[in-house]
Amino acid sequence: MRLSKSQRKLRVRRRIRKVSIGTAAKPRLSVFRSNKEIYVQLIDDRTGTTLASVSSRDKSFASEKGNKTEIAALVGKAIAEKSKKAGIAQIAFDRGGNLYHGRVKALAEGAREAGLKF
Repeated sequence: MRLSKSQRKLRVRRRIRKVSIGTAAKPRLSVFRSNKEIYVQLIDDRTGTTLASVSSRDKSFASEKGNKTEIAALVGKAIAEKSKKAGIAQIAFDRGGNLYHGRVKALAEGAREAGLKF
């Protein structure tokens, strides 16, 4: 029997979470993508805390022009800058069950350009 799209995404998300565990030195970069916005946070799974977060709904992105992919690249650069201020240089990437293309890929490339190591 075929899985629905949401069931398949949940299965992939669980498989990714088994492998990528965030620590204080190497937190997990969790990506949530809705139809309009994109949200990113750095998570320390050992203590269960969010170290930094950025979304396309922030006031700094309200004046930005461009499509959703370009905004996602800017969000990636912003999370990289926040992580540098917090003293984090390396992360574990968690795409959240989404395919690695489009907005998720643009976000990851923007974070890499700004200096994060995956």
